[in-house]
Amino acid sequence: MKKLFLLCVLFLSACELRENSRIVIVISANAEWKVVKSLFPNENYKTTPWGEYFRTSIESSGKKTQVVFFHEGWGKTAAAGATQFAITKWDPEYVLNLGTCGGFEGKINRYETVLVNKTIIYDIKEAMGDSKEAIDDYTTEIDLSWLKVAPSDSVKQYVLVSADRDLVAEEINELKETYNAIAGDWESGSIAYTCKRNGKKVLILRGVTDLVNNKGGEAYGKPQVFENGTAVVMKKLIKQLPVWLDKL
Repeated sequence: MKKLFLLCVLFLSACELRENSRIVIVISANAEWKVVKSLFPNENYKTTPWGEYFRTSIESSGKKTQVVFFHEGWGKTAAAGATQFAITKWDPEYVLNLGTCGGFEGKINRYETVLVNKTIIYDIKEAMGDSKEAIDDYTTEIDLSWLKVAPSDSVKQYVLVSADRDLVAEEINELKETYNAIAGDWESGSIAYTCKRNGKKVLILRGVTDLVNNKGGEAYGKPQVFENGTAVVMKKLIKQLPVWLDKL
C-alpha cells in the first residue's frame, strides 16, 4: 500500500511539472505583460522561476481553443531560458510570441504588425574571429509553410533584428542595407533560435510601437510614447489572436 501511495505521489508530481498545452503564447516585456493582465484580470495566475502564467480559452470560428499565456521577461537571456522552460513544461506544438518592436521609419508604419520570417541577433562583436560568422550562427530562418496565410492578408512577412539594447540611430541605415530588416526588438532572435533547436513551430507577431530613423527615435527619452504604443499594439494583437489561431 505504501508503494502504491508513493507511486501516486510521484505520478501527480510529474503531472504538475509537465502540463501539456498545444499552444503557448509567450510575452516578453513587463509593459507588454501589464496590458495582457489588464485584458485577462480574472484568470488563475500561477508563478514560475521566470514569470507568471495562466490558462484560458480563446473563441475562434465558433470553437474554444485552450492556450497558455506565459510572461518570460525582457532581453535575450530571459527569452532563451524561459522559452526552453515553456517547451519543457508544456511541450507545445506551437509557440506564439506577441510583442512590440521599433520600426525603421520609411520601411513600416507605426502600429503595423510584423509577421517575422527571419530573426538576426546582430549585437555580436568578435575580437578574435569573424563577427559575421558568429551572427550567421544566431540567425534563424522561420519556416511558416504550415501557416494558413492568404494572399489577401494585410500582414506581411519581414526580417526582424534583435539585440540587448534599443536601436541605435546611427546604425539604422546599416541594419537596413546589411540585413534587409524593417524593425528591431530585444527578444525575438532568442525565442526563434530556441524553438528551432527544439523543433517547435513558432509564430512571432510584433507590433510597431514607435519609429526610429538615423537621427533618433520617437520614444527615446520619452518612455510614455513606448508605453502608449505598447497598449495600442498589444490590444490589437490580442484582438486579432482568434484569426491567427484559425491559421494554425
